[in-house]
Amino acid sequence: MRNSINKSQYGFYFVVPFFVSFLVFGLTPIIYSLYLSFTKWDGFSDPVFVGFANYTRLLHDTFFFKSIGNTLIIWILSIVPQLVLALALAMILNEKFIRGKHFFRAVYYFPHIVTPVTLGVLFSLMFDWQTGSVNKMLMSIGLIDDPVNWLNSPWLSRLIVAAVIMWQYFGFNMLVFIAGLQSIPEELYEAAAIDGASRWKVATKITMPLLKPVLLFTFITSIIGGLQLFDAPLMLGNGPDNSTLTMVMYLYQTAFKNFDYSYGAAIAYAIFIIILIFSLISMKFSKMNKVEQ
Repeated sequence: MRNSINKSQYGFYFVVPFFVSFLVFGLTPIIYSLYLSFTKWDGFSDPVFVGFANYTRLLHDTFFFKSIGNTLIIWILSIVPQLVLALALAMILNEKFIRGKHFFRAVYYFPHIVTPVTLGVLFSLMFDWQTGSVNKMLMSIGLIDDPVNWLNSPWLSRLIVAAVIMWQYFGFNMLVFIAGLQSIPEELYEAAAIDGASRWKVATKITMPLLKPVLLFTFITSIIGGLQLFDAPLMLGNGPDNSTLTMVMYLYQTAFKNFDYSYGAAIAYAIFIIILIFSLISMKFSKMNKVEQ
């Protein structure tokens, strides 16, 4: 009995470093930033307590609400083609007769390895209106006569940012969908083939219903990640009239460019609440899906 108690203590010793590091580098900054959100602090002078003044200011901040709208628009523009392309490629590469499918899976996953900053710089060079390869290609085939200033249009700049996000994550979602497809019992497809079901019937009556939990997982993770867009939009600029200014970008500019750390802390907690609300809504749909199953 004593030996079992001594052995259980070793596990405690192994997890103590994590909790200590989380307390020092995680929980303490979180609590301190919450305190800063109720103060006025520029990083140089001592914090002055102002109560809910930062949150009151936030409720009347048109730039913050614009950043929320931009974030949601870019997320919607990226998630729809992202999931459609990932699902289509997953169903194709899951077929047995496809040769070299492991190679193509690795190739399609490769953009996910590249950092968002690198992708942002790459797309900014591609869509540069003077020297960009996209304009040169379109002019060479005769689709346009003059260079298009892509990043000077609000909707085109948002589409470019959405394209960066879509291109980065479709490979990851494709692998998730492939894992979900391979978890479907083969006997169901064999029974459908015996009954003479068409490919469309198999896809709509077997594949898609059984793939619903995987679709829900990718949707939830894309919401959490999509509301934290920062790297790629930052590299591509704010766009005309701040059309690509996201919530985290606004937090970065407020705190680390304008040195208004207290208001930046308030923005951070507002972003946290927004992500929490969307996550709770997603969890509600997830529970409804489990009840249906």
